[in-house]
Amino acid sequence: MTAVAEPLGTASTSTAKAASGKKKGGWARRGPLLPALLFTIIVTQIPFIVTVIYSFQSWNLVRPGSSHFVGLQNYIDVFADTQFRTALLNTVLITVVCVVVALVLGLALAMLLDRKFLGRGVVRTLLITPFLILPAAGALLWKTTMFDPTYGLLNFVFGGDTDWLSEFPLASVMTQIVWQWTPFMMLLILAGLQSQPRDVLEAAQVDGAGRWRTFTSITVPHLSRYLQLATLLGAIYIVNSFDAIFLMTQGGPGTASTNLPYYIYQRAFQGFDVGQSSAMGVVTVVLTLIVATFALRLMFRTFDVSRRIK
Repeated sequence: MTAVAEPLGTASTSTAKAASGKKKGGWARRGPLLPALLFTIIVTQIPFIVTVIYSFQSWNLVRPGSSHFVGLQNYIDVFADTQFRTALLNTVLITVVCVVVALVLGLALAMLLDRKFLGRGVVRTLLITPFLILPAAGALLWKTTMFDPTYGLLNFVFGGDTDWLSEFPLASVMTQIVWQWTPFMMLLILAGLQSQPRDVLEAAQVDGAGRWRTFTSITVPHLSRYLQLATLLGAIYIVNSFDAIFLMTQGGPGTASTNLPYYIYQRAFQGFDVGQSSAMGVVTVVLTLIVATFALRLMFRTFDVSRRIK
């Protein structure tokens, strides 16, 4: 019995030590991330909790002492607000159109840059430049040099004196956003193109497949994950566009180019309505979380990461 008990005791002790070592190793890996986690909680979660609390109150900074609890009334007013619905539709329209157009242009430019020609490095650098410019600087650049009715390059090229920002405000904003985000799409797709196995392309060429057949049957399936990643990341970033609208159109004329981030800014910092702007912010965050959750699940499924997480 003693001879049997000693190995059992030794085995249990070694198992306990292994579990303790694994736990210490886990904390050793997670420890350096704790400051970043605390910083994220302080900067994002605490303000969001305060915003949720404010969303149940009627509080306008112009009227001191007006703060009082109203329950879900702010949320009811938000969904009954026609301007909020207009801003929501504009946000969806800007996001969908900009992502699709930037993706198509990025695919075309990536296909061109995937070929070898003289000066390809210089051309690639020039095409990446719009993505490196600050969004505010890019918006001012388009407002003053492209869309200006008197000195703008568009009127100089096409003639006339069209006030683009007044007559086509939403299209003008989307043009600037597409110009800024096309290089991002191009870089992702170009990385996918350059990762194609050359032996497969050569085999298709030997079998007599033309360029269009090779593109649709080999290149597009290979690029599917890169196209999905570009679409998802582009949508997450473009839905929060603020600089272009603020600096180019100020949401006008009227609410023709107003999106959700700019409308919340108007209600909070121009109308001083803390309660309703907080409710709008909470609704926007919830909708963004729904889209982001769907996007992340699709990304994990695409890159087969979910199995590793489990």
